[in-house]
Amino acid sequence: MQALRITLCAATMAVAFAANAAEVEVLHWWTSGGEAKAAAELKKMLEAKGHKWKDFAVAGGAGENAMTALKTRVVSGNPPTAAQIKGPAIQEWGEEGVLASIDDVAKKENWDKLLPPVVSNVMKYKGSYVAVPVNVHRVNWLWVNPELLKKANAKAPTTIDEFFATAEALKKAGIQAVAYGGQPWQDATVFEAIALGVGGPDFYKKAFIQLDANALKSPTMVKSLETYKRIKPYTDKNSAGREWNLATAMVINGKAAMQFMGDWAKGEFLAAGKVPGKDFLCVPAPGTANDYTFNIDSFAMFKLPNKDAEKGEKDFASAVMSTQFQEVFNLNKGSIPVRAGMDMSKFDSCGQQSAKDFQTTSKKGTLLPSFAHGMAMHSATQGAYYDAISQFWNDDKMTAKQAADKLVAAAKVQ
Repeated sequence: MQALRITLCAATMAVAFAANAAEVEVLHWWTSGGEAKAAAELKKMLEAKGHKWKDFAVAGGAGENAMTALKTRVVSGNPPTAAQIKGPAIQEWGEEGVLASIDDVAKKENWDKLLPPVVSNVMKYKGSYVAVPVNVHRVNWLWVNPELLKKANAKAPTTIDEFFATAEALKKAGIQAVAYGGQPWQDATVFEAIALGVGGPDFYKKAFIQLDANALKSPTMVKSLETYKRIKPYTDKNSAGREWNLATAMVINGKAAMQFMGDWAKGEFLAAGKVPGKDFLCVPAPGTANDYTFNIDSFAMFKLPNKDAEKGEKDFASAVMSTQFQEVFNLNKGSIPVRAGMDMSKFDSCGQQSAKDFQTTSKKGTLLPSFAHGMAMHSATQGAYYDAISQFWNDDKMTAKQAADKLVAAAKVQ
């Protein structure tokens, strides 16, 4: 971000930004089936307020490509109205001085009472709202095809030992046990769930939030890495580079039995006409039923050159927090509303369970930010973690201890 900060000093945002009251340009990476359907609902609501939606969609799970595009636009003095940014990255952009305050909307609509502090604190820079939260995703889910389990006479696992027993039963029945997408962010997503299941929430906090060197090189971390690598024989040889939604499609279509993935995967099942509890199961990742790793999608607002553009921005923020959007969007996306007090009766069993667990773990202190999804550490640190985990997954000669040493080094990258 230092290079960006220097370049920004020479950029004149007002010159290059061509917006008017009727145009709200939104940068996002919701391009898969369920996600695109959800984004279309936001477009409808914004246009109903008299504005024109200008779509700035950049494909690529976890948003790496989108962030590259965003930096280019901001450096050139031509930022979008709003961009999908989350977690500590909001603070990083705030430090650049390019984010706009939306405190007047937040105060008028009482966001401080509608949002849990764990959420609202992330949306603020120096005490002022600069971003609006869209939803809450639970990351530590395991998605299961029950028909394939039935063929293997296996059950949905609740513990790590049960997971490997089920995987072995599936393998013996000639069924691929795990649908896997071999991309760095997906590697981290699976590893995160396994590490939480092996080590528990206190270990997770030390290793992935506090970046504690002793935790990172501990026997628990080595065991977590070894357990993670044990999954590899139950995946297919074509997993490298596979997009997450294509891995989900393998479970949907009966080509694989299980997938570790956040609840955006549910949007794919629903878009395919599948019914939770019947055609697919959502169960907490093995050993993590009492924990909740969260990923909150949010939009950060950029400073705009005129009052008309600002009005479009604030109407956008208001629309995102409305009960109508929170319900419709999250029903399509697979996530749950971030806004407190929402009626969950229209949500399926997976959504209702997620909402219940979100509240329970929040009170117990086991509501944990997902490091794999940009909620726990700065982007440079996260990137170094990604590299260490993916190298370990792809290099069969690397030991778990060597991988743990790489994580210790990664924690020092800022």
